[in-house]
Amino acid sequence: MKNIAVLTSGGDSPGMNAAIRAVVRTSIYNGAKIYGIKRGFNGLIHGDVIEMNLSSVADIIHRGGTILRTARCEEFQTAEGLQKAVNIADVFDFDGIIVIGGDGSFRGAKELSKKGIACIGVPGTIDNDLAYTDFTIGFDTAVNTVLDAINKIRDTTTSHERISIIEVMGRNSGDIALYSGLAGGAESIIVPEVEYTCDDVCKRLLQGKNRGKLHSIILLAEGVGKATKLAEEIHNKIGMEVRVTILGYLQRGGSPSAFDRILASRLGARAVEALLQGESGQAVGIRDNKIISEDFGKALEMKKTFNTDMYELAKILSI
Repeated sequence: MKNIAVLTSGGDSPGMNAAIRAVVRTSIYNGAKIYGIKRGFNGLIHGDVIEMNLSSVADIIHRGGTILRTARCEEFQTAEGLQKAVNIADVFDFDGIIVIGGDGSFRGAKELSKKGIACIGVPGTIDNDLAYTDFTIGFDTAVNTVLDAINKIRDTTTSHERISIIEVMGRNSGDIALYSGLAGGAESIIVPEVEYTCDDVCKRLLQGKNRGKLHSIILLAEGVGKATKLAEEIHNKIGMEVRVTILGYLQRGGSPSAFDRILASRLGARAVEALLQGESGQAVGIRDNKIISEDFGKALEMKKTFNTDMYELAKILSI
């Protein structure tokens, strides 16, 4: 394993740079050349490749985003685009490629593996929606970003005696809403994994009002629907004033938390070790605080189990 490449693909997440740093320095430590592919699979198709060294990753462990940039690439999803990527990998004589990203990135890595290019996946997404691993790089930072917003919004919500709905990211996963909602003391947490009705939310709001509570925080995961629509429904049903905050891409930015920096470092180093040991078609992850690897096929097929115990605890503590 003489030439290793690394790319970041899909949505960026805090901690990707820490993972890149770990990949670069672990590769060099083991005597391999390391290349950075810019702008994900799009960069692979177009040969946007640079050789990296120890200085390439100096002072990046604390930075959000990705120094290699990232991009979506529809062309890579075609047979012609995939072949272009394989051709570029052959030109640069890549022995293995480490792909940092989410499920879409892993599907791309899986296809490259089928073409004979050794690939290892590192889970980098704030959504925490990959079932094979307990946590993905960037999730903890995103939760803390939302928590900080909850703390600030609660101040003005309390002052004006209003209801605030905070819409958070996560695609079809409710983990960001669940973890930040529990940590932030939200009165209601609405996630795709648990059915809800507007009447249920209104009932909790009225129960709180009847005991003298004049302000509330509702966490809404984007996979459920729009916060503006829920706000309108609540106002029409019970006449209470509702304000909406959509955090959006704010959740993807910022300096990664200590947890994400450590996780990214461990997974990045393990990905290199996997290539050096002749592994391919594997995604590294963390389970019960142990670094593990799972076949791409199985990792992508596994269904995420929602933490209903934590969800019920949040409901109990918000009465």
